[in-house]
Amino acid sequence: MKATAAKTVLSVDFSRKRPQRATVAPTGRIPRVTKMLALAHKIDAMVQAGAFRDYADAARRLRLTRARVSQITSLVLLAPQIQEAILDLPPVVNGRDPITERQLRVIVAEPDWNAQRDLWNQISDKQTPVGSPQTKLCTRRYRSGWERRCSSR
Repeated sequence: MKATAAKTVLSVDFSRKRPQRATVAPTGRIPRVTKMLALAHKIDAMVQAGAFRDYADAARRLRLTRARVSQITSLVLLAPQIQEAILDLPPVVNGRDPITERQLRVIVAEPDWNAQRDLWNQISDKQTPVGSPQTKLCTRRYRSGWERRCSSR
């Protein structure tokens, strides 16, 4: 008796095309100032937690100069409303960032938060491109002493 082996043939259909990826409009990039502010908070938190002994140790480990770490971490001294506005800046689709860290150094040097807001409004008014959401701040004071950012739409 002879055993015959049955052959099984698999057919695979390669004629189907791959699914097309949805084309998404370019979303842009996060403004550099926003990244710098996030880094400033990260460095400050790591120094407070003890991961870095001090800012000089952070500078050595991050391969930055102590002066540059000082410039970056000084962004933490901005008024909370300004920090929020920086974090809410729209993505930059093309061209330069509307607000730079160098422009913010003038604001950081001012210790009074109300004066910082005035300087911020001057900078953001000059740099806000046409058609982008306003980054101008206005504040409302409530009886409880709280301030609230209001939209200028």
